Amino acid sequence: MEEVMRKLIAGMKISVDGKMEGPEGYAEWVDAWSEEYGLMPQIDACLLGSIMYAGYERYWSAIQNEPDKPLPMTGKLPTPAELEWARFAEHTPHYVLSNTMNSAAWPKTRFVRSLEDIAGLKQQPGKDIYLMGGARMTASLIDAGLVDELRLILYPLLVGEGKALFGATQNRRGLELRKVQQLTDGRVSLVFGIG
Repeated sequence: MEEVMRKLIAGMKISVDGKMEGPEGYAEWVDAWSEEYGLMPQIDACLLGSIMYAGYERYWSAIQNEPDKPLPMTGKLPTPAELEWARFAEHTPHYVLSNTMNSAAWPKTRFVRSLEDIAGLKQQPGKDIYLMGGARMTASLIDAGLVDELRLILYPLLVGEGKALFGATQNRRGLELRKVQQLTDGRVSLVFGIG
């Protein structure tokens, strides 16, 4: 019987011109950072880069600690979907790819140091792993052949200056379109297998 490996699934919110951040260093066009890729039932771990993790931990800790207060980063109350992700994230292991970080506020945070460590995570028993990025890490893991699926939410705008999601990708990769779904506000959900 063939052993089934966990999939590493990248999920990103991007503009039509492929930007994941505007010139200010964040995606100000995204209203909420809830998980909108349909991943929660099929994942039991998250993987992030160290730069992204610092802001991620702050954002979701603020929701976990004061769910009924406006977020300091946005001035908005968390959405019901953000509250759901905050509860999920609290009990889910998070792996951070970093050669320098050794500590995190969340007790379920672990550190991985290399692509080999990530390949090892995929071989452990469990559900799939959600790759949350950032851009450089996602590109390097796609180039290394470690990302199995790409889920994008495409926003109907051209950002112009900003960080391109695939700007650091070195190798050409074939993608297999698996699902297209129109969402609210002109957004489109795209699911690709990576060949």
